[in-house]
Amino acid sequence: MSSLLIKNPLLVATMDDGRREFAGGHILCRDGVLESLGPEPLDVEADEVIEAQGMLVLPGFINTHHHLYQTLTRNVPLLQNRSLFGWLTGHYEIWRELTAEAVRVSATTGLLELMKSGATTSSDHLYLFPANCGGMLIDEEIEAAKELGIRFQPTRGSMSLGQSLGGLPPDDTVQTEKEIMADYERLLARYHDDSPGAMVRLALAPCSPFSVTPELMRHTAKFAQANGLMMHTHLAETLDEERFCLREFGQRPLDFVDGLGWLAPNTWFAHAVHLNADEITRLGDAGVGVSHCPTSNLRLGSGTAPVKELLEAGVAVSLAVDGSASNDSSNILLETRNALLLSRTRDEQHWLTARDTLLMATRGGARALGRDDIGQLATGKRADLALFSLDGVEYAGGLADPLAALVFSVRLSPVDYLVIDGKLRIRSGVAEVDEAALVGRHNRISGEMLDRAARRTGIDFRQHEDPATGQAGN
Repeated sequence: MSSLLIKNPLLVATMDDGRREFAGGHILCRDGVLESLGPEPLDVEADEVIEAQGMLVLPGFINTHHHLYQTLTRNVPLLQNRSLFGWLTGHYEIWRELTAEAVRVSATTGLLELMKSGATTSSDHLYLFPANCGGMLIDEEIEAAKELGIRFQPTRGSMSLGQSLGGLPPDDTVQTEKEIMADYERLLARYHDDSPGAMVRLALAPCSPFSVTPELMRHTAKFAQANGLMMHTHLAETLDEERFCLREFGQRPLDFVDGLGWLAPNTWFAHAVHLNADEITRLGDAGVGVSHCPTSNLRLGSGTAPVKELLEAGVAVSLAVDGSASNDSSNILLETRNALLLSRTRDEQHWLTARDTLLMATRGGARALGRDDIGQLATGKRADLALFSLDGVEYAGGLADPLAALVFSVRLSPVDYLVIDGKLRIRSGVAEVDEAALVGRHNRISGEMLDRAARRTGIDFRQHEDPATGQAGN
């Protein structure tokens, strides 16, 4: 049996049903479960003890949408100023150079960055399987997550509608429906764990209406329902997507996926930016979840999601960093701040508070992923916690409300201790990873992918795009 005792924190924000907050006291974790917590001191022996004076304690953050492989293509000069469709078509030429090693290293990098910002659980949406790198890329991500000790809910993504059939991605990055469905079966049998406290749980995720066939969307929904799996896809991210669906299917994006069996409680959508009032109501009535990706939406100029309306409609709104090529970061704490700030560009009745965004990053994330064992600090829940010291200069003068200070005043790489399933994975800001070696390997792979893509296409992706010609220039 293993135990962990946290003593005398500055503030504990439980995010439980009563949204209880208390100062001082204790949190006792035993064998990966929260055994006791409260404002009263507790004098017990424990294998590990953290003296948490000056620290804020929250449930570990839950990131519900990512493309971890995109850590390899952050900040590509040629593609810095494109909106989604042009950004995608340019990146596909680099992503065609993915390898199994690249997926493993990029997953480790992105997940570690999430952990350092307070995340204890992450999903990922890996939908791109270049023909030359084999089909077991989800396995590489799962092994990376296991090595780091982070709770992981990968989605088996897919693309089946290549350019020759009117889709956006190159044909050598898509798969047939037969290949995709066979991998669903394989991954389900090998990795999926639906028990409470599961460290790996599978979901299914056709990429988007402009990169998969309606048949794959329909068959995925049936398979997920039959096997008790969550399912995920991009939806209503941009007006380009809306125009594509109207042109190709004669329907708005939500109507399109509704007709394929996707408005169901086991569904969560990424983005959900361009929705009308009726569609928001329908999402709430269906009990679906949404991954709000404020930084990515800002970076690509996609628009501002109607978060307040979605919350009021009963939608399980969560927070997500999205891929690191459209965010250039995997810092989930920064998403809480950007969600708050982005809401303040709207009319005042649609503003979010600091506690709203932290609730989305914890309880909202758990609900979106179909889980009730994480996302809150309560007895019987899993011992996933993030501890942040507020003693630094960044928070000076902000301790009248320590919880809001975490959102309003952001410190980079802020987590001091990270506990996942009762195990300390970060101590005093230091993870159990050789970061220098990881970064060196990651940068080597990234550079090699850019070089191979340049030789194949004749395009220098390291040059900035000339706005007059749309071509690489100095």
